[in-house]
Amino acid sequence: MADTTVKIDSATRDRFAAVAAAHGKSVRAYLAELAIEQENQLALGRATVAFRDAVGQPGIAEAFDREFGGLPPSTSARRAA
Repeated sequence: MADTTVKIDSATRDRFAAVAAAHGKSVRAYLAELAIEQENQLALGRATVAFRDAVGQPGIAEAFDREFGGLPPSTSARRAA
């Protein structure tokens, strides 16, 4: 992969460097990891919206319960021995 340059102010560069160092990484490695994490968060957000839309459709929850037996009993009802 080819290198490129991103222009940011020195204060932001220093903040990235400090955070990267705290994680034991170079700024390059930290930013690469950060980009992947943010892409994953965006995808998770889209999936959450799609899931909420799907389960909000009439009959979907009931169909799930019929097919898979519903949700397990609440863990709050269980007591430790």
